[in-house]
Amino acid sequence: MTRLIALLFASTALVACQTAPVTNSGFLSSYDGLTTKEGTIRASVRERRDDGAVQGVERVFIEPAVLQPGAVNGLSEADVALVLGEVDRQICYEVSERFTVLPGADRQAARVRTAVIGVNGTGQAGSAASAVANFFIPGPIGVRAPGTTGGLAVETELVAPNGRQVAALAWARNANVVGMDSPSLSRVGDALQMAEPMGDAVGDAFAPKDRKARPIADPDPCARFGPRIRPAGFLAGMATGLYVPELSTSKPKD
Repeated sequence: MTRLIALLFASTALVACQTAPVTNSGFLSSYDGLTTKEGTIRASVRERRDDGAVQGVERVFIEPAVLQPGAVNGLSEADVALVLGEVDRQICYEVSERFTVLPGADRQAARVRTAVIGVNGTGQAGSAASAVANFFIPGPIGVRAPGTTGGLAVETELVAPNGRQVAALAWARNANVVGMDSPSLSRVGDALQMAEPMGDAVGDAFAPKDRKARPIADPDPCARFGPRIRPAGFLAGMATGLYVPELSTSKPKD
């Protein structure tokens, strides 16, 4: 086992942490002005924001995320639905801390449009081996078998009531072979974990610079996704070393 861990660490020295940018999918209404965000280490982030225009945006409706043609390969419909739901969930959580999220479309409100443009599947056998190896590694940092990590790529934009794009984000990230991205027996385990930092990036990209995060509204506009925190998923990860989607992603309320 010690030899396996050493081999994993040696292999990871050859793997770059930065995720390569993904080709434009054609989903966004405009790609003009997208610039690479400086200082990002693990994700590929290209964004633009009209600071003057977003200052006037307060009320938004979040359209359900869609899947671009060719975004997935070899994944089940259930897995795809899980990814789309988690993308919606994380975007709703972050946008609701900067804007007033509406329950339905409104011609007088802005819209958030999102497409999943790429999902790289997680290697299940490699994840199982990584979970065993990580049991012998102290601390929160773990290792993943090279070539078995997955990822997520998303394009999203904020569209004003007049139909003009006022902010946009092209985001992609793959799980690292060394770090805190947990292995998973789910084919979309890595993509689901990447949805959280993606949501953070959406909130930062869309909100005016001087607009601070606000308390969660009551009632919570994102309640349809279930509770924002699910301790069961954290506890399962501590016990098994694996990310368990069934316990970590929120489900709609009955």
